Amino acid sequence: MPTDLPAAKLPLSKLVVLTGPSGVGKGTLLARLRAHHPDLFVSISATTRSPRAGEVNGVNYYFMSVPDFEAGIAAGKFLEWAQYVGNYYGTPRLPVVERLEAGQSVMLEIEVEGAMQVKKNFPAAMLVFILPPSMEALVTRLQGRGTDDLAVVEQRLAKANQEIAVADQFDFRVINDDLDRTVAEVEALLFGEKEKV
Repeated sequence: MPTDLPAAKLPLSKLVVLTGPSGVGKGTLLARLRAHHPDLFVSISATTRSPRAGEVNGVNYYFMSVPDFEAGIAAGKFLEWAQYVGNYYGTPRLPVVERLEAGQSVMLEIEVEGAMQVKKNFPAAMLVFILPPSMEALVTRLQGRGTDDLAVVEQRLAKANQEIAVADQFDFRVINDDLDRTVAEVEALLFGEKEKV
């Protein structure tokens, strides 16, 4: 998705994108990172999917109607957006730009398609792809969540295969086989001196 943001105004080295297939543990990883680094600004995504049990509007997601989301797309209000298993997902532009311009690091936890848009539009951003230890582990995680019916789980698995196929296009790849180790590895990427691959 094209953006009207001038590249010179964005401190791109502070924009970090965390992505990977559904069920890989991005949300759990992000929660741990936020607990360790409360000053890290995490952008809240918008979606047209229905809230899951316990999810709060403006905390977990901004829950929007399809017409409102599509109006936001037309008005250029998203840094990136994508359709995923029948719903829209996107990153509201204004909060991210405001934090970056203030010199604060920003992390996006977004779908792979949206991450590819960020890679294209903001090449200095750091893109981290989270991988499952195996497809069998991903199946177990998706079925174990109990948040989707079987048809949606199957859609998510089919999409995951497509997404994992492009993982080598991202700057870093981290296998989420042990949460503590995964958190430590992502922290090393965020705060260390590792070069992009």
